[in-house]
Amino acid sequence: MHNQNLNSIWLLVPYNFCIKELTSVPFFFFFLLIADGTELIIANNCKDSVWPGILGTAGHVTPREGGFLLLSGEQTVLQVPDKWSGRIWPRQGCCFDETTGRGSCQTGDCAGLLQCRGVGGVPPATLVEMTLGTSESALHYYDVSLVDGFNVPVSMMPVGGGAGCGIAACETDLNVCCPSTLVVKRQGKVVGCKSACLAAKTDRYCCTGEYANPKSCKPTIFSHLFKAICPKAYSFAFDDASGLKTCKASRYAITFCPPN
Repeated sequence: MHNQNLNSIWLLVPYNFCIKELTSVPFFFFFLLIADGTELIIANNCKDSVWPGILGTAGHVTPREGGFLLLSGEQTVLQVPDKWSGRIWPRQGCCFDETTGRGSCQTGDCAGLLQCRGVGGVPPATLVEMTLGTSESALHYYDVSLVDGFNVPVSMMPVGGGAGCGIAACETDLNVCCPSTLVVKRQGKVVGCKSACLAAKTDRYCCTGEYANPKSCKPTIFSHLFKAICPKAYSFAFDDASGLKTCKASRYAITFCPPN
């Protein structure tokens, strides 16, 4: 699907923290009820803090000015308008100045800003992409994409289920089994796994140029590896058959470090 604010409930917390390692810990959802639009319940099930980045596609608002801190065990509820389209990604290893909101993240950084304000995240970063209805259809389309690489396990699923609704996810920590040619390290620690496109920068791996169509753009050995580990995620640009989910629900849970 690959898309490049919302009125929200915002927990006032300090954000001048540096984090270390992300691993899963138990987490229990507490759902807040909001009357209109689609609810996105964003939960941090990781051991350490995550700084979600948000970007609305062209013509769509960017909620919460595009970024905020979510401490371990916390969640927040965002309400998006009908037909909203955009992406959410986890940033990790961030340090921001409490006064200026400027700093940096080890992965997913958006121009050194706490609030990304229309700036996308620097790959590698695990992306949650969604289009929550169009002028032609009321259906919601969403996916978890590894096309820009991986940094944190993420899932998106409807709350309460629904006909034909599925789970989009990469629930396993790909950093543990990332091929050495794709590894991204910060201070000696693996913090991300590049996509083959990001590493090779060729038309074949990026599905650009003569490969910019589903007939010539085929999964590579790296795509097959990602798909084997995360079968419910996009592994390459034209992975619609297994990567793209369709649903019509009033709320969805987006979880960083979901239980697997």
